Amino acid sequence: MAVEQILQQLQLHPVAVTLGEAVIEEKTLSSKKAEALRTALSEIGFELMDDKKSKLMEQIRKFIIETVHYSEEPSRLNFSQLLARHTGHDYSYLSKLFSEVEGITIEQYLIRQKIEKVKELLAYDELPLSQIAFDLGYSSTAHLSAQFKKMTGLTPTQFKQLGTHSRKSLDDLGGLG
Repeated sequence: MAVEQILQQLQLHPVAVTLGEAVIEEKTLSSKKAEALRTALSEIGFELMDDKKSKLMEQIRKFIIETVHYSEEPSRLNFSQLLARHTGHDYSYLSKLFSEVEGITIEQYLIRQKIEKVKELLAYDELPLSQIAFDLGYSSTAHLSAQFKKMTGLTPTQFKQLGTHSRKSLDDLGGLG
């Protein structure tokens, strides 16, 4: 709603505003209006992505988050093939671009997202670890546990017992930080 409000204040005409993306009627913006939009979005923690690579990066991140956090059932297809099909770009190109921009690989970003999902599911304490591993496409519970310990320093059981459940914002899982 905040993005839509900014667009209207700048006398732009939003066609669609969804998570991570806003489409406007205007085909081009004057440099003055583009800068005003960039500044207003920045003030509320958003950024203007107006070049093709930035849009593609956002599309990759959004696809990974939706696949890991909001997908109803696990896909048994190769993730790189799914992503390439979804974006319409060769996976090697996507991988190179993502690494250049984010400072980590798509695989590392995907693992970070999965670990955050595991933390969430452990906090809810409704599913056994074996089901969580299956739902997130891990080959085994042992594989999930090893990856979880590598990323968090704790086993899933230790994490659950601590009860602190320090989870990160999904947007904070990229880059080197």
